Amino acid sequence: MNDSTRSVLHEVMEQQTLSIAKAGIICQLNARTSILAAANPVDSQWNRNKTIVDNIQLPHTLLSRFDLIFLLVDSQNELYDRRLANHLVSLYYKETNDDDSELLDLALLRDYIGYARSCVNPLLDETSSQRLIDKYLQMRKTGSGFGQVSAYPRQLESLIRLAEAHAKIRLSNTVSVQDVEDAYRQENFMQIRTFQNSAFSTFSYFSLYREALKQSAVDPSTGRVDINILAAGISTTSREVIDQLAEAVRSELSHRHGILVSLKKLMQQLRQNDLVNFQNFAWPFMIFE
Repeated sequence: MNDSTRSVLHEVMEQQTLSIAKAGIICQLNARTSILAAANPVDSQWNRNKTIVDNIQLPHTLLSRFDLIFLLVDSQNELYDRRLANHLVSLYYKETNDDDSELLDLALLRDYIGYARSCVNPLLDETSSQRLIDKYLQMRKTGSGFGQVSAYPRQLESLIRLAEAHAKIRLSNTVSVQDVEDAYRQENFMQIRTFQNSAFSTFSYFSLYREALKQSAVDPSTGRVDINILAAGISTTSREVIDQLAEAVRSELSHRHGILVSLKKLMQQLRQNDLVNFQNFAWPFMIFE
């Protein structure tokens, strides 16, 4: 994505406006729309040792404005491969005895969604508002024990929008407590084949919002959710490494009493002295400290 496209998308998502300057016409239009975006990782290969910001190289100021972020990684799993193959083949072949009576007509589904979007505007009540506050505090508390930030006010805004969307699906003008719970903990059921007994077991383990955070905001070095990856573009652990490196550099330079030293030699000196948990990625950030 080029810089001009990024700036336009950033304005739409941040200000809900779209500025136009063309053919002598300068105006600003309102932008009220949902955004569904997809991006490929660098070199078309997902690196599990890097954060999502490093993998797809989109600015964190843009990524953090999406309510839900999911990873679609092509993992080598026989069950997953079989289900995907069955789905693709079913697009071209269907048995004559298939029962489609329970399938919702596509035109009806489109009309239903259109009606819900245009005619239903659910509002929060006192109980649902309090439940949203409780969920936000719960998210904040998750990372406090590890010194990490697991939620910002922007995550609360996302949770509000998801709860309102769930109420719209029900064609309800009021956001209920259950809408908040479903937005935060919407459980889907998946059938997982247990190879030990060749039977199917049902697990209710998928949490919509928490799973999105787990996939997009996990620090690869710790395995914990760190919302700073999306909010600041760098994890708390990496920030600590940068601070340690910056302090080690200041200490080393202070002992030189103004004597100039090349960056390469300084790096070698720090490596030899083993003064800090040295990582090359921290140097560009440390220089600005």
